[in-house]
Amino acid sequence: MNDADDFDPDELEALIEAEIEQYDLQSREDAVALTSAGIINWRELRDEESRAAWADLREWVEWFTSRYQISATVIPDCWWRHGVLVEELSALRTAHRALFSPDDTGLGPIGWHERLPPARERLKVASSSLGCSTGGHSDKKLRDWTHSTDENAWAAWSAQPHGL
Repeated sequence: MNDADDFDPDELEALIEAEIEQYDLQSREDAVALTSAGIINWRELRDEESRAAWADLREWVEWFTSRYQISATVIPDCWWRHGVLVEELSALRTAHRALFSPDDTGLGPIGWHERLPPARERLKVASSSLGCSTGGHSDKKLRDWTHSTDENAWAAWSAQPHGL
């Protein structure tokens, strides 16, 4: 059994409601904080937040792939094991929530559908290089920077102004 088998949608809903209750929805600052709370920075995600974040993303990806008939060649079953797909799908989930917000002026849904084709193409390109297929997963070796950078050259270069 894995963590995905223990997923309880009611538990996730209760966690989200508890989070929302911490905010004054009439406060502009709180509204901004609440809106940006849906953005997941996977690199800096704290361990105590990760289970709920992963469960939320999984639920959304399963809905998204069914609703928009996205094939396993575009989003393989092992999408969660590939950082490039996690980042793209997470960004799409955040955009979808923002663009379908009840506070939207009405242009959000069409904005979503205008942005979806290029995102789908990015997913297709990313998936094509993974080597995964329906029902199969292939681990790709991550780029290792351990011995790639000449530290002396880097130190000299980074100590110089470059007009940035």
